[in-house]
Amino acid sequence: MNKPQGGCESCAFYAYDEEYEYYVCEADLDEDEMSAFLRGSDFSCPFYQPGDEYRVVRKQM
Repeated sequence: MNKPQGGCESCAFYAYDEEYEYYVCEADLDEDEMSAFLRGSDFSCPFYQPGDEYRVVRKQM
């Protein structure tokens, strides 16, 4: 697995769930990956993508 350049807080899949009022990972993690994510132990996410909300705007320019 690749080590992400940033933490979960900067990932596009890390989203706030208004119903439960906490952040969740929306990536399709398998059981082992989810366990490591929840433990917070040296988790290397294969789905990490920088959460760049301005990417679409830059394409339109």
